[in-house]
Amino acid sequence: MVQGPLAPFADGLREDLARQGFSPDTIVDHAHRLADLSRWLVERGLATGELTTMVVREFQQERRSVGVRAGTSERALAPVLGYLRRLGAVPPPAAMAAVTPVDVLLSEYRRYLENERGLAAGTVKHYLRYARTFLTGLPGPLEEALPRLSAGQVIDFVRDWSTRRRSTALDMVTLPALRSLLRFLHLAGRVPSGLAGAVPAGRGRPRNLARPRAAGRGQVRAVLAGCDRGSAVGRRDYAILLTLARLAVRGGEVARLELTDIDWRAGELTVHGKGGRIDVLPLPADVGAAIADYLLHTRPATAARNVFITVKAPFTGLATSSVTVLVGAACARAGVSRFGPHGMRHAAACDLLAAGASMEEIGQLLRHAQQRTTAIYARLDQARLAELARPCPQGAPR
Repeated sequence: MVQGPLAPFADGLREDLARQGFSPDTIVDHAHRLADLSRWLVERGLATGELTTMVVREFQQERRSVGVRAGTSERALAPVLGYLRRLGAVPPPAAMAAVTPVDVLLSEYRRYLENERGLAAGTVKHYLRYARTFLTGLPGPLEEALPRLSAGQVIDFVRDWSTRRRSTALDMVTLPALRSLLRFLHLAGRVPSGLAGAVPAGRGRPRNLARPRAAGRGQVRAVLAGCDRGSAVGRRDYAILLTLARLAVRGGEVARLELTDIDWRAGELTVHGKGGRIDVLPLPADVGAAIADYLLHTRPATAARNVFITVKAPFTGLATSSVTVLVGAACARAGVSRFGPHGMRHAAACDLLAAGASMEEIGQLLRHAQQRTTAIYARLDQARLAELARPCPQGAPR
């Protein structure tokens, strides 16, 4: 039984956790944590509104000092504090103030990326992470290091980073992020000259010579067949994988699908893509049947509007990374070489190409904004390329 200033919130907490899908035993555990916190407030003579972030930390430290470990971590208290904060009963978590020159500069850079560039939240997150790595690695105080920043330092950073990472992700994320940071530093007057051009090109082949890495048709079939459609997880995973395979959508686009994005009567699916783009796609019968099977028999009851939901409480929409992990796990289950959502997207385009579709049709399927993006698939059509090849001229007779 909960006593003290938090007692009025006990029943509401239990109902809130039940709506999120927590088990009865877990709900009881969180009710005990609410009771412990309430008793501690009474002992300290504190009211509910005084439960700030610093006070919560005092509670955690004191509990640990007497040997209590269970229920004192940030994660363990998150459901209780989250409920109280949503109601406005306790102050919101204190924001960490920028305390270093790097933090101040990154705050300015974030505003530039969001307001001036209009980048997506995921892109901003990645760019800030690489920017922090670069800035914290500069020699000496930041206010002295930036005016002296040289092209050689930029090249050395890329070389050292590529040696440590040994990944193609360096070319796709790190280099554009570094160029963006250097452009910002020049625009903000932090460096005397533009150094974005000093960032080397990627280590791999130029983009216009690359070939898409697609999953094989047999691999995709094996991954779909490997789903246990008699289980809750299997139904969800099959619906996601089939949507990826048939509609060639991106992993993030599947994660962002909401219930209102499906028009069952018209047989259409609204996809929210990159850069705020919105497309309405036809919903194939098999994809619609798989999604309907999941919604009717498996999807947990939740206030979340996402189509695809986590299988453990709290029931929320899937993250983009969760879709990538899901596809990788399906590959392992089917015993095929690992690929991701983009590999399935490429596979759909390659199948369309093999059926004789034009580049324009493939571009429409993939919803490319520019034709040059679709042009990489032309390198996979060896038969058509052979028709364009001119015979090698014979040498003059001796």
